[in-house]
Amino acid sequence: MASRSLVVKVTAGKDDQERCNQGFTIAATAVASGLQVSLWLTGEAAWFALPDRAQDVALAHAAPLAQLLAKVLEEGTVTVCSQCASRREIAAADTLPGVRIAGASTFLAEVMADGAQALVY
Repeated sequence: MASRSLVVKVTAGKDDQERCNQGFTIAATAVASGLQVSLWLTGEAAWFALPDRAQDVALAHAAPLAQLLAKVLEEGTVTVCSQCASRREIAAADTLPGVRIAGASTFLAEVMADGAQALVY
C-alpha cells in the first residue's frame, strides 16, 4: 500500500495573512502527525522562503508563521515555485536552508503520486 502524502500549495502572503496561515498550519500539523508533507510557496507566499520574512506575519489566535515554517522545514519539504521566484528575483542562494526552487513538472509529479492529497490556500 502506498504511503499517504500531503502537498500544500500556499498562494497568499502578507496580502492575505489568514489564508496564508491556514495553509502553513495544515502543513505543520500534518508533519507533526507523521505524514509526508510538501509545502509549496507560490505567488506572494514565495517571499516566506527568505530569511526573517515569516517573522513579519503575526495573526491573532494562530501559531507564529515562522514556527510553522520551521516545523515543515525540519520534517518535510518546502519548495518555491520557479516562476514565482524568478518574478521576484529570488535565487536559491537567497532562501532559507532546506528550501528548494522547482517548477511545474515537480509539483505535478508530487500531486499525481499514488496516495497524494493536494490542498491549495
